[in-house]
Amino acid sequence: MLRALVIVLAVMFGAAVSYAALIVIGIRTKAGPLLTAIRRINRAFWNPRAMRTAGNPGASASIVRHVGRTSGRTYQTPVVAVPSEDGFVVALPYADQADWYRNVLARGSATIVHEGAEHEVDAPEVIAMEDAVPPFTERQARNHLRGGVDRCLRLHLVTAAR
Repeated sequence: MLRALVIVLAVMFGAAVSYAALIVIGIRTKAGPLLTAIRRINRAFWNPRAMRTAGNPGASASIVRHVGRTSGRTYQTPVVAVPSEDGFVVALPYADQADWYRNVLARGSATIVHEGAEHEVDAPEVIAMEDAVPPFTERQARNHLRGGVDRCLRLHLVTAAR
């Protein structure tokens, strides 16, 4: 019985290490098939768990509400949206492959739910990570650099003056 438990734990540990390596290699190399695999795993497993608290006060993730490019449906995706002086900045670890990212660029607008409040955003622009580092904490910036995340999406708050 104990031997079977040890084997199960070893397999689980091996799977976790393999998944972590897949993430690091995929994001650093921007390899399409690896990024696709990571996105599918995250969409099926991690995103539903993150959505339980995303957007709420104190949560580590915010929600981006976006409209599908072809379906016209409204979707919600957990992201780490960091407030900036005129909106939000979201790191792009999947480069240009994330569906939410493509939908926001195509539509030109979205809604960010952050700390329990909804914020209408528009004018999405892709910027270099170096240009967005001030809104990120030192730890977040260091993790992005280690992970090879070199771009992020700046979203501006919709104001009545526009």
